[in-house]
Amino acid sequence: MTDRIAVLEVGGTHVTAAWVDRQGWLVSEDYRADLAADGSAAELLDGLAAAGATLHAPAGTAWAVAMPGPFDYVDGIAHYTGVGKFEGLTGVDVRAELGPRLNAPGSINFVNDASAFLIGEWLIGTARGATRCAAVTLGTGVGSAFLDRGRVVDTGPDVPPDAEVHLLSHAGRPLEDWVSRRAIRRAYARSSGDDSGTDVKEIADRARAGDTHAAAAFEAAFQILGEVVAPWLTRFGADQLVVGGSIAGAWDLIEGPLRSGLSRHPGTDLAVGLASEPERSPLVGTAYVG
Repeated sequence: MTDRIAVLEVGGTHVTAAWVDRQGWLVSEDYRADLAADGSAAELLDGLAAAGATLHAPAGTAWAVAMPGPFDYVDGIAHYTGVGKFEGLTGVDVRAELGPRLNAPGSINFVNDASAFLIGEWLIGTARGATRCAAVTLGTGVGSAFLDRGRVVDTGPDVPPDAEVHLLSHAGRPLEDWVSRRAIRRAYARSSGDDSGTDVKEIADRARAGDTHAAAAFEAAFQILGEVVAPWLTRFGADQLVVGGSIAGAWDLIEGPLRSGLSRHPGTDLAVGLASEPERSPLVGTAYVG
């Protein structure tokens, strides 16, 4: 196993490139750039390659790439139809297209971004030492992952379909209709009458400043999240839930409603915490799998 590996970690609106040394999980030369989630395939692939080029990796370097789902991680095919991000890549063989751009044809391994995040938190962060742990990542949508002693569990009766909580529903509607960037923005706009396109960070700031409509948007979203995921956490036997993603920066507004929602399912008893290494963990987890 190569100790030093080149990594790309792709989120809903960004890509981070870095070298990761598996000896001590040291991250170096990390570089982050924005990605246009509504870009064309060429624009997105060129954006990933441009970030990767900052590492000056020699030809033939093995790469590990974390991608959000839905994505075929074995064959490297994107399936983003109808999810509000990266739809330009739908049906694209990302390995075949990205490999030449990175001067690494055939040398790319893919991993789910939420799985990479949780593995990293299990190795160096909040979930360190946990036996069975789970994660939710909050951003453009809701990502999720489940680990048993560091092994990804994405099939079987103890996890949601494909271990993806975004495939679950509440009140007959997909979970992301209630918990996501677009859902929080929509809930706030409907309640407040503010149709100016206020984004989640500003809604959080307004909630802290006493805006009851903003506070209610967070309260409703994350109580629902807790209610929906609680039965699965109990079924999986999780002893730790880790929360990450860009929206997790509003943890002061999320923690209470989330815990309230979890408590509505009898038998849900686990530690709940914010990711302690939100920047390093996805990179470390990607390298671990790759």
